[in-house]
Amino acid sequence: MVWVRLTYVKVHPDKVDEVKKIYYEEIVPTVKAKVKGLIDVFLLEPTDEEDEFISFARFESKADGEAYEASGTYKEMVDKLRHMFAGSPTLKSYEVTK
Repeated sequence: MVWVRLTYVKVHPDKVDEVKKIYYEEIVPTVKAKVKGLIDVFLLEPTDEEDEFISFARFESKADGEAYEASGTYKEMVDKLRHMFAGSPTLKSYEVTK
């Protein structure tokens, strides 16, 4: 069963460009290289400045998604951006059903 993890976070408006740069130049390559079972990872940018950004990560299985978080890599990646957040991130997980 495919597993999706979404991290919701508000970003300080003056930090949006920096968040996107770090996300795509540092976080995505690191996660793709280190994380077993990762199918895709990308950032959803809100069309309304008041809404949250969403980091989308899709895994081959629930076990792969949970292993990613347990490995410490997830926390390490969040910590790269944490100083630009306007609040605490929220992590939610979902099964993809057919």
